[in-house]
Amino acid sequence: MTTTSLPLTSVKIDSQIAAAVSEGLLSRPKWLPSWLFYDEAGSRLFDQITEIPEYYVTRTERAILVERAAEIVRRAAGDDVGSGEVARGGEALRIVELGAGSCDKTRVVLRSAVERQDTVVYEPVDVSASALIEAQERIETEIPGVVVCPRVLNYVCDLALEPPSPGERRLVLYIGSSIGNFEPNEARLLLENVREALVPGDALLLGVDMAKDRETLLRAYDDAAGVTAAFNRNILARINRELGADFNPDAFQHRAVWNRYRSRIEMHLGNQLPQTVHIPALDLRPEFEAGETIHTENSYKYVPGQAETMLRSSGFAPEETWTDEKGWFSVCLARAE
Repeated sequence: MTTTSLPLTSVKIDSQIAAAVSEGLLSRPKWLPSWLFYDEAGSRLFDQITEIPEYYVTRTERAILVERAAEIVRRAAGDDVGSGEVARGGEALRIVELGAGSCDKTRVVLRSAVERQDTVVYEPVDVSASALIEAQERIETEIPGVVVCPRVLNYVCDLALEPPSPGERRLVLYIGSSIGNFEPNEARLLLENVREALVPGDALLLGVDMAKDRETLLRAYDDAAGVTAAFNRNILARINRELGADFNPDAFQHRAVWNRYRSRIEMHLGNQLPQTVHIPALDLRPEFEAGETIHTENSYKYVPGQAETMLRSSGFAPEETWTDEKGWFSVCLARAE
């Protein structure tokens, strides 16, 4: 069938960028929020990261979804699952995705949803309009039956979801281990905000990366081809493009560090020479000492049971967790209570 899509829901991101850059670069130590990575150039670089040999995260999660997507969709919709045939007793499923990006892994879930109910409304949410437009075109071409309703939105700061229609449940996808970019208390608050946007019976599918050996983690975040380094430096290039700054991204060295005490990978940009950067749009001139760093990202790695505990404390009832044979990644389905 021919699908249609609703117009982009647009919000003004510029003021959020300005506020985040001002706060982060005036702090000690300096920092920038990881959501600033994802402009058009950053989204393309991240897509490249997902394909490099060292970055196990995407292919491991995708393998879980390929194996379990049909079951995930049935459970989220409330179908009765018994021995043998699946009884179709559930409701229509509307799928929402936070931080959708290119929606690569999501297509696995969407295909299973279309097999179940013929037509599926898919609502991808992301700060990158270009990534959403490309994803919309690709999904509507590849998967007839999906109605794509993209929304340009920073879900961390301003989460508002369309209410479900009568006879409809929502499945919110928060996959790719994006929750690991937040401090533990911030992650819990984010999940609480998601829960507040849902009604009882809606579901959340949460992807979390699990703790593993240091060498595997460092290779994943500091690949030999330098793609992750370019991705990290792009945050400075974006500030140049959008705020008129004069950063020299090549003067900053990409650094990936495994902080085992906090169970997280940290990404930093290390300044190599003393310099002052001018950001005209903010009337700001941050100074950098030689060796000073900008902390750009954390990626927390979880231990078994940790994600389920966090979900319970945020108003969800965990129903099922799937993982790969190595236990490197987990996907958790939880119900809004």
